[in-house]
Amino acid sequence: MTGKIEARLVELGHPLPEVVPPVAAYIPAVVTGNLVMTAGQLPMVLGKLAETGKVPSQVSPERAKELAQISALNCLAAVKFAIGDLDRITRIVKVTGFIASDPDFAGHPMINNGASEFLGAVFGDAGLHARTTVGVSSLPLDAPVEVELIVEFN
Repeated sequence: MTGKIEARLVELGHPLPEVVPPVAAYIPAVVTGNLVMTAGQLPMVLGKLAETGKVPSQVSPERAKELAQISALNCLAAVKFAIGDLDRITRIVKVTGFIASDPDFAGHPMINNGASEFLGAVFGDAGLHARTTVGVSSLPLDAPVEVELIVEFN
């Protein structure tokens, strides 16, 4: 049976994917107390990286924003892996986004808005969160973005 949050994802046109298998020595998410911390999630779609390269020379900022949303969706799959049901989420506490970019690029916040706006659309007020966005020289598998979440649940 699908819960309210998974139904909302379908309504938004983004059904929850299977959890992305780790590409190294870690697990998708860890529970401590009433928090879930996800591993950084890349914009993987059907087991493949949706895009590679640096922003904006190889990946447009608009596309990178879409990729941040895909990464946030993969984070939700990792949360479900850890707690079994997304309806248990009471708050998105924090979003951290990493943007692989050219040295002179400074539009990182707009790209991470792809994750933030998506979580707001899914969770409403419970999707409002603290956030960190960091530009980096490279990410695993040459991904343009990586997102991780801290989520509160009951």
